[in-house]
Amino acid sequence: MLTNIDAKLFREMMQGGSRLLGNRREEVDTLNVFPVPDGDTGTNMSLTMQAAVKELDTAAEEDLLAYAQAVSKGSLKGARGNSGVILSQILKGFCEVVIHAKELNTKIFSSALRRGTEVAYSAVTKPKEGTILTVIRMTAEYSESVAQKNNDFLVFMQLILNKAEDVLRETPEMLPVLKKAGVVDSGGKGLIYVLRGFYQVMAGIEIPTEETGGSADAESAVEMPFADIHDLEDIKYAYCTEFFVTNIFPKTTESDIDKFRDTLCEIGDSVIVIGDLYLVKVHVHTNNPDQALMHALRLGEIDKIKIENMLVQNRALKEKFRSERKPIGLISVLSGAGLEAIFKDMGVDRVIEGGQTMNPSVKDFQDTVNSVNAESVLILPNNKNVIMAAEHSRELADRPVKVVPTTNISEGIAALMVFSPDLSIEENLVAMSQAAKKIKAGQVTYAVKNTAMDGFKLKVGDVIGITENGIVAKDKSVLAVLKRTVEKLLDERSEVVTLFYGNGVTDEAAASDLESLQEAFPNLEFSAANGGQPHYYYYISVE
Repeated sequence: MLTNIDAKLFREMMQGGSRLLGNRREEVDTLNVFPVPDGDTGTNMSLTMQAAVKELDTAAEEDLLAYAQAVSKGSLKGARGNSGVILSQILKGFCEVVIHAKELNTKIFSSALRRGTEVAYSAVTKPKEGTILTVIRMTAEYSESVAQKNNDFLVFMQLILNKAEDVLRETPEMLPVLKKAGVVDSGGKGLIYVLRGFYQVMAGIEIPTEETGGSADAESAVEMPFADIHDLEDIKYAYCTEFFVTNIFPKTTESDIDKFRDTLCEIGDSVIVIGDLYLVKVHVHTNNPDQALMHALRLGEIDKIKIENMLVQNRALKEKFRSERKPIGLISVLSGAGLEAIFKDMGVDRVIEGGQTMNPSVKDFQDTVNSVNAESVLILPNNKNVIMAAEHSRELADRPVKVVPTTNISEGIAALMVFSPDLSIEENLVAMSQAAKKIKAGQVTYAVKNTAMDGFKLKVGDVIGITENGIVAKDKSVLAVLKRTVEKLLDERSEVVTLFYGNGVTDEAAASDLESLQEAFPNLEFSAANGGQPHYYYYISVE
């Protein structure tokens, strides 16, 4: 019988949940609703878990408090896509309960699941039932009654896993798009693998190390060492001071740490004081580093002191940096060398590689925002599954950030066409969002699974055309599907059609397809550009 979970077992459970999800991520990917090569839920959730587990190595102590804080921090920084962000919020809420316990029993575990549910729901503007949110909510609710009757974790976990599986099987009845595609919710399935990984570790069931995937991606998703971004415009405080407060005195309270933070704000700026009663990391720009250290010594010992004279470091760069600083910077998410060149020609400062098959993490956005020499930043996600991570990155940014909710490349280009550096970031957000909504967009790609959807029976390799209304064309010929998709996008106001070709489409083939389209639709103006995007033969934009 297992009645309590200590810090060591908690860590092993997180590792086991990550490992099992990693082993099954391709299976979760295949549950994607659309039969196109963007089934990345399993990959996103796996990389999020890997980031959380990686952060465990940085824990200051081997206890539940330190481990829970590491999991919460690592999962947020490594969160990718909607599924990864939601999973990170479940873990965040779960860990908010764990940090207050020395050991976990079934009742505390149940309370942690409930808190994870609350945090996850609060993170989503319009929660949809039939998704991972439903699976965690109904499982958490059920776990509360189970915990009252069972203190054996092996019995408790098996019961709530059975409940989670039952809820998952019901998701197609809750969300019509799942029923139409004949699949259960992929995020819910991924969550169950995490919980099952917990159970297998508790039960001593070996989980093989995954044979494929993602270690490099997971590494990039983990928080990098603390980096100081100096204010080159006006260095009021000369000394960048960093250190750790360790071996904190028993008499020190969290209130003392808060007061210490307030004191640093009085003698400097760029103050960061993060940590707990075991370890505190300090960063401050001040003209009196001796005072910062003196006040810290009242809390505990100080270690790894680093003091840099920012005036000396930055004098040579100051003028250059000032001359190049922009009011508004632009960041865009896309994949394809041609598209990257097009977006940069239109004024985008930084491109984050990603999209359908690889969603950038919150940390990817944070790092990219901080690398742009601008007062504020606009992000163009160009994908529905990227918007949530972009929005969450705003909380971590060091400057104002707005997200233009573009859902595809065509909307991104339309938004860029109306961008004006003379307008405020708020005015640009409104204008760019409105411009994006006026575009009709489509894609031509291929099916990666046998299924029936939107009135089409699809086989692997079929060329398919997609609009916001779903699948609108199927054929073995790219050109045939391209024509049909364009036709579906047209209305009486349509004048210009722009194509971006990729996924093996040659310049010659694109020119031939363009000529055929011009003959089929003589009243329209057509143009084409090499986007170089993977997986999609054509992106289509109609104005």
